[in-house]
Amino acid sequence: MTIKALLFDFDGLLMDTETTLLVSWQWEWRRHGLELDTAAFFADHGGDVNEARYRDLAAAVGAAYDQEASHQRRSDYRAGLNAALDPAPGVTAWLEDAAELGLRLAVASSSPVTHVGAMLEQAGLRERFEVLATGDETAAHKPDPEVYLLALRRLGVPAEEAVAFEDTAHGVAAAKAAGLRCVAVPNAYADRDRFTAADVLLTSAADLPLSALLEQLD
Repeated sequence: MTIKALLFDFDGLLMDTETTLLVSWQWEWRRHGLELDTAAFFADHGGDVNEARYRDLAAAVGAAYDQEASHQRRSDYRAGLNAALDPAPGVTAWLEDAAELGLRLAVASSSPVTHVGAMLEQAGLRERFEVLATGDETAAHKPDPEVYLLALRRLGVPAEEAVAFEDTAHGVAAAKAAGLRCVAVPNAYADRDRFTAADVLLTSAADLPLSALLEQLD
């Protein structure tokens, strides 16, 4: 079956916003003289888990903790980190190759469109994507396939004619549940041993030209 569309996760795949998220939280904990336990920092599902993270910090700081001020401070700090981000290695070449091959492109992310759209604009990538499907439009988050199914509906492409690209195990699970083949490029905080469901496992988007990668899948 000919591949007609590519569906990309955003955070940690197209841009390394996972690192800026972690660093911003470490920075905020250290402002209170504390160290963040990073072992369980990244959730095993998509969607926003920051409220739980704020509760953990509030419990550690005590009654003096001001969540509103903490959130604003951390968000501003992360925005500064995000402003320096470029697309992940190999991503721009993949997108350029996709355009030459006439492939349709979508983002399927558990993050809100305000975040995804702004970061794509910053990187000069927004116009490359015909469709954005995001977590603020779905009732469930990855590993639920809803955001991938939404992206496929908007493209009007069946799952068997599309390929997903993911950086987390729960993202791969979502893609497979939607009937998609999936290429995994694990982010720096993901356990590569958990990506057995992926059709192809890479270390970077720079590992293979897109045409060679698609030949393995088609």
